[in-house]
Amino acid sequence: MSDIEKVKKLREATGAGFKDCNLAIKESGGDLDKAAEILRVRGVSKASIKMSRDAKDGVIAVSGDEKKTSIIEVNCETDFVAKNSDFTNFVKELSLLNHQNNSNIKNLKNSIMKNGNNVENNLVALIAKIGEKISIGKAKTIENNNSINFHYLHTVVKDNLAKLGVIVSLQTKNNSEAVKSFGKQLSMHIAASNPLAIESNLIDQSILDKEQELVIEELKNLNKSDDIVKKISVGKINKFKEENALLTQAWVMEPKKKVKDILKELSISDLKINDFCRLKIGE
Repeated sequence: MSDIEKVKKLREATGAGFKDCNLAIKESGGDLDKAAEILRVRGVSKASIKMSRDAKDGVIAVSGDEKKTSIIEVNCETDFVAKNSDFTNFVKELSLLNHQNNSNIKNLKNSIMKNGNNVENNLVALIAKIGEKISIGKAKTIENNNSINFHYLHTVVKDNLAKLGVIVSLQTKNNSEAVKSFGKQLSMHIAASNPLAIESNLIDQSILDKEQELVIEELKNLNKSDDIVKKISVGKINKFKEENALLTQAWVMEPKKKVKDILKELSISDLKINDFCRLKIGE
């Protein structure tokens, strides 16, 4: 096999550029396996430098069915790379593996991909090839008994990959068209309204504490007594809880009603919102 043929084969196997492959072939004395190892080591070096940069773009992918659904965020630095076929193909395969691993990121990174390498090594190789920081972000799998999952993708970039994704799980044995319609609309509502929890008492306390700090800081300049400031702050925090808890949010399709009102109007005794996940690139 000539050196040119070896370079071509190495490029196909690693995705590295002609110059890098040519140098690796020379350094390895023509041994393709050693040349691939040289490129891998260099790729790790290049990737480690890139990993210090910000990756605020990327895509959201969803896998699974109505019984078990998984969502994953994969970040990159630019929208251009988010549409790159090497990147999107990696994300699509990664999404399926994420679903198999129930969104356990540690297990996901050790999972073997179609090319025989694990996710972590393929990620490093992709960073070296594309030249941007790429990272696996948040992920979640929702699977509950007697539940139906719905999902929604907003701002689709390419091949069912989007900038924002939602999964919502409705617990019910009722599989009517009314439930399906509500599930689809609810996933769209969550995408638009970004609730923090299903109920106000489930909102993370650290978020409420931070909001309390902001409210008190805002009220300092009102020249009011401590009692009045306390009363106003309680009202503002209660309003914050109401606006950020899914059940008490104004229903996007009919703002005069709350989500809990729409749920009640369906008159399905065992219907309740079991869980949800909303992921948006850049948040």
